[in-house]
Amino acid sequence: MKLSLRTKYLLYIIAVHAALVFLIFKWLQENKLLFIISEVLVLISVGVAIQIYRAFGQPSQFISSGIEAIKDQDFTIKFVETGNREVDGLIEVYNLMIDQLRQERTKQMEQQFFLEKLIEASPIATLIFDFDGRIASANPKATVLLQQPDSQLKGHALAEIDHPLLNQLTESGDFETKTIKGSGVETYRVQRSHFMDRGFRRDFMLIEELTSEILESEKKAYSKVIRMMAHEVNNSIGAINSILNVTKSFVATPEQEDVTHALQVAIERNDRLNLFMRRFADVVRLPPPQKNRTDLVEVIRNVGLLMQPQAEAKGVGFRLDFQTDAVFLPVDVVQVEQVLVNVIKNAIEACTAGQTVEVVLKNNQLLVRDNGKPISPDLETNLFNPFFSTKPDGQGIGLTLTRDILLNHGFPFSLKTNPDGWTEFTISW
Repeated sequence: MKLSLRTKYLLYIIAVHAALVFLIFKWLQENKLLFIISEVLVLISVGVAIQIYRAFGQPSQFISSGIEAIKDQDFTIKFVETGNREVDGLIEVYNLMIDQLRQERTKQMEQQFFLEKLIEASPIATLIFDFDGRIASANPKATVLLQQPDSQLKGHALAEIDHPLLNQLTESGDFETKTIKGSGVETYRVQRSHFMDRGFRRDFMLIEELTSEILESEKKAYSKVIRMMAHEVNNSIGAINSILNVTKSFVATPEQEDVTHALQVAIERNDRLNLFMRRFADVVRLPPPQKNRTDLVEVIRNVGLLMQPQAEAKGVGFRLDFQTDAVFLPVDVVQVEQVLVNVIKNAIEACTAGQTVEVVLKNNQLLVRDNGKPISPDLETNLFNPFFSTKPDGQGIGLTLTRDILLNHGFPFSLKTNPDGWTEFTISW
């Protein structure tokens, strides 16, 4: 066993004084005066050695106490000078070190507190993972986005949380930045990175919603094009129809019946083209909703009466399911009716004879569901894009108009086919 310096010194002093006592006893035993004087000197030497030993051990005591304080992260303990120059030098160094450590810890705690407040107030959803890849913390924006409280997110890996957005992230594996579309119009930019914590890697994830920015830039782009096209088409059609009507009046004779008919077909086609362009322009000129407190039950019932004949003509079952007596909401009735007509019409067109369309109203949700042709996953994220349509003669306007009306009302919505084969258009409030 390796001896400490203090122990070696103590053993050395004991050995030296033991030898002195033995020699004095052997050589001066007959001379009583010298024997007594020698013994007194030995005792004095022992006393001096003890004082030196204590002084020698004092720095070690300070060091031990300082180490214990640092282990306990107690940076408030400081030592007072003793008057011993060597020991006071050590105490001065220790006190300076403790002051520096206390300042660094205070600075670190302030930065940590600021970072926590910044993450908590951030409009970007933030997930921080532990060393095992499980969620260690989630800010309020993340709990709102994932619709789960922080307590249910902590301790779980992404694959263990059933959410459409996180399901897309787990399927993609490792990534740095990725853009993801939800089941409605939501678009998210997801960034995954890492930081070092006590020498080990920890991951974090930022989920930023880009929906409003994308929709705004998208609308600016297509509205400018539509306005330009509508202006040119309207100007041209007006002049062309005027010429065609004048020409028609000159050739309106029995001998020129075929020419008259051809001119009439051209006029009607121009009128349809003009109507076609006006429908595009309606998307751009959608007015802000004029909201009034309205019972949705009555609105749905009226739209149901309008759409019932169309469903019966195709042999499609049509059913209204009111799971509440009344739902009063501030809405623009005209615009909401247009939404219901578009959505129900699409559901009916997706069905064949024998299939069913259901309109279900709950306290905080409206569902239009059908068991017709399902929506393929590759089309699901494009359904609300302007001018996108899966129909050969479709213009891609209906769902775009529906999207803008619901966004202006502040109603979240989604359109997807569930695993049971039923396609659901969901509107919440």
